[in-house]
Amino acid sequence: MSTIARLTRMNLRHSWQVAVAIGSTLVAASLQLLIPELLGQAIDQTQTAVSGGASGAAAQEALRTSAFVLLAVSVLRGLFTLAQNYFAEAVGHHVAYELRVACYEKIQRLSFSFHDQAHSGDLITIGMLDVDGVRTYLSTALVRAVLLVMLIGIGAYMLISTNVVLGLLALSFVPFVGWLSSITQLKLRATWLDLQERLSVLSRVMEENFGGIRVVRAFAAQAYEMLKFDRASKSALGLMHERVEIYVRNISAMNFSFFLAMGLVLWIGGNKVIAGEISVGKLATFLTFMTILQMPVRQIGLMVDGFARASTCGSRLFGLLDLDIAIKDTADAKPLEIREGTLRFDNVSFAYPDAENRPFLKNISFEARKSETIAIVGPPGSGKSTMAHLVPRFYDVAGGVITLDGQDIREVTLATLRRAVAVVQQDAFLFTTTIENNIAYGDPWAKEQWIERASESAQLHDYILGLPAGYKTVVRERGVSLSGGQRQRLAIARTMMMRPSVIIFDDSTAAIDAATEQRIRRAMRLFAKDRVTIIIGHRLSSLMHADHILFIENGEIVERGTHEDLLAKGGRYKALYDLQVRPPDDMLPEQEGAS
Repeated sequence: MSTIARLTRMNLRHSWQVAVAIGSTLVAASLQLLIPELLGQAIDQTQTAVSGGASGAAAQEALRTSAFVLLAVSVLRGLFTLAQNYFAEAVGHHVAYELRVACYEKIQRLSFSFHDQAHSGDLITIGMLDVDGVRTYLSTALVRAVLLVMLIGIGAYMLISTNVVLGLLALSFVPFVGWLSSITQLKLRATWLDLQERLSVLSRVMEENFGGIRVVRAFAAQAYEMLKFDRASKSALGLMHERVEIYVRNISAMNFSFFLAMGLVLWIGGNKVIAGEISVGKLATFLTFMTILQMPVRQIGLMVDGFARASTCGSRLFGLLDLDIAIKDTADAKPLEIREGTLRFDNVSFAYPDAENRPFLKNISFEARKSETIAIVGPPGSGKSTMAHLVPRFYDVAGGVITLDGQDIREVTLATLRRAVAVVQQDAFLFTTTIENNIAYGDPWAKEQWIERASESAQLHDYILGLPAGYKTVVRERGVSLSGGQRQRLAIARTMMMRPSVIIFDDSTAAIDAATEQRIRRAMRLFAKDRVTIIIGHRLSSLMHADHILFIENGEIVERGTHEDLLAKGGRYKALYDLQVRPPDDMLPEQEGAS
């Protein structure tokens, strides 16, 4: 009920449109109730004129008058129904727009810890199908409830006050059809939720297949993928057949009950007409009212479903919108002020939310000053990338503190922090737009020469000039039209455009050949003079030039120093260096030559 109340308040924000919709519904329902009465009166007037010996012209005049009144009432009813539908739908679309934007904005602000566990297909389902589920709440639930109360309540009073027996017979199908319609819609609703889950599975299968189409082709796995897709598709199809069976079976039962009630009214009412108890027009009034009432009564189920669907979809929507944002500005957060640009990790510890408080980083401490380069190396899973994600506050530390020029990064605004700290990740994501727009993503109004200068530093400028459209070349989805090294170089250029105070390369040159990487390093020496540079990698040739090297293992710094110092210590760094640079002792010359 809290969800329904919240949705009602959202709709009522558009007060005048809702007022017009409900007012039009009241008028349309009143006019619709007049139609059976006017039709009955027209029949009685015509019959009286004929039986009373009136001339043909008088009878025709009576018919014309009755027909004109009926036509006028029907046209007015149609116009007010049009206004009801238009304004109810308009409010629904406004509410859907507001919720869609709110969901998208919320997803933009939710922390990495949320996105680590949420599936993009499920979020799209909430943002599309669930929003559409609450869009129709006003038109299918609230307005329809007003219409049904008017038609059934006032209509029942009019019929029963005219003739109790015929009134009860005319209304006899209403409870059964209303109950069966509600049960049908609730069953369809339950199966629709199940169908939604199965369609979500189907969309995930498609999404993964499209994203990994090159892997599928490389391993000739088309038959397996088709089998997986066919299995998910058949699961959805089977449930669709079940829904059709429920619908057809119950619609047939509702039709039977309606025509049974109409037959009883016609039989008993006809006998009353013969007996002179009621007129033919009164009998026509009862039959016409039943015909008019048939569809609205069937819509009781749609009304119940409208409330149920709005409640279910609204619960998921508001569940997302009400999520607490783990990483956000504090109430007294201030803009970050960069003076010296000194980055410091002071006894930092970290544990992922689902790691049951097992620390992933333990007591990390180091300092990096402006123009210094810090290299971080270690085995996979040692916590290198996690350290990179802590600096821009993608996650918050569990213990200790990270400061920039003595300012705790948790006490400054996220916007200023993330303008000052840039992370170039190994998996470079590119948008489906031009190369120019991808490079200038962090600074959309950047001058053309700045974009070219950044691409030159990333050793990408010459390649771009060789393309038919140059910087206007559109990068296809996820950058598949570029090689891995080109995507990484474009990501480097995009980061350089931001001119951050701290730049972190998270294994971001792994797909770049050694010669190009050296040229990038040389080009970035001038760029690195005014900022802290952190390089995370596995290839020691990328790290040897660093001012300080940290060797991370099991979330702890086990060795630190310059390249020469660490080689002299003969520890883990030396072992890794020997493994990468020197051939194993057991490799024979002929094996080495053969390899």
